[in-house]
Amino acid sequence: MQPGFAFEIEATDGAARAGTLTTPHGSVPTPLFMPVATLASVKGVDIGRVRETGAGMVLSNAYHLHLRPGEELVGQAGGVAAFMGWNGPTLTDSGGFQVFSLARQVKVTEEGAFFRSHIDGRAVEFTPENSMRIQQRIGADVAMQMDHVVALPAERVVVEDAMRRSLRWAERCRAAHTRADQALFGIVQGGLDPELRQESAEGLRAIGFPGYAVGGLSVGEGPEAMVAALHATTPHLPADRPRYLMGVGQPEDIIAAVAAGIDMFDCVLPTRCGRNSLVYTFAGQVRLRNAKYAADERPLEEDCPCVACRHGRSYLRHLFMAGEMLGPVLASIHNLTFYQRLVGRLRRAIVAGRLAAEQADLRAGMAVAEAGDATS
Repeated sequence: MQPGFAFEIEATDGAARAGTLTTPHGSVPTPLFMPVATLASVKGVDIGRVRETGAGMVLSNAYHLHLRPGEELVGQAGGVAAFMGWNGPTLTDSGGFQVFSLARQVKVTEEGAFFRSHIDGRAVEFTPENSMRIQQRIGADVAMQMDHVVALPAERVVVEDAMRRSLRWAERCRAAHTRADQALFGIVQGGLDPELRQESAEGLRAIGFPGYAVGGLSVGEGPEAMVAALHATTPHLPADRPRYLMGVGQPEDIIAAVAAGIDMFDCVLPTRCGRNSLVYTFAGQVRLRNAKYAADERPLEEDCPCVACRHGRSYLRHLFMAGEMLGPVLASIHNLTFYQRLVGRLRRAIVAGRLAAEQADLRAGMAVAEAGDATS
């Protein structure tokens, strides 16, 4: 680890770990979930409310911030944390997934990715070198290598080619990255093939990074395949470095991934689902537009500390049915709080040596089709 960064494992339970990640902007307990502030904004939730959910670290995206407002403006503001008024650690994704999912007319060569902006169609170039320049200017505590993402399922030759290109790009990113107060993480690729995942992990380990991410998942494969890929990957990563599963996911995915040895997560689901009236609880999902909540005065969860749970389901449903923007805001805050409570429960279970029992309890509670159905 470089100066200002540390990762300490405090307890284990099987492959699962409870630890602390230290950065120049503070320390955060793991397992941790990062709300997604793609454009230096968590959709619909101001940064003070994000902190109140229990979040300790947030994620922004180099692809999006490069396109607007530009990394120079972010850098002039003092970096992405200062730009959005966040007083904790931050991470930037390099944008490899966004090139795969958003950009138009993408051409990937050994040099890099060349594409048209999804915003205005202008030509954009992402190479390992300028990805590092962009992320260093944005100034997050953790930057990600540029990688080549492909959709799954895909032929082995396609996955293998992208994985090996990602390894070569990792070497170029490592050489181009010079910011001492920013940690650069490598990204394991290899699709669902255990041999390719192992080769990628060992190749990145040979290059040497202060942290390692598992990428290229949640791109079309099922949950069982994702978990199998994790179990094929984590044993080949250094035990003393943080492990980050990118873009995942559903609560069940996080429960399974923690058991496989993953420490860090991010996903847009809490706010995306919140904006669409779906909220998570430990007793199942609640679809707030459902007519059965029209006169339901119960909070979403009795023991949840979030501001949404100061109101009854009836009021929250009314907000959505009336088209009031407060509805999506409150539902998003609740979901973000739920995710922080979820990783907190998993952490406490690891420390207590009862992760398997906690997993069973969580799965039994959340398996209810819709919260309240089991007792109504």
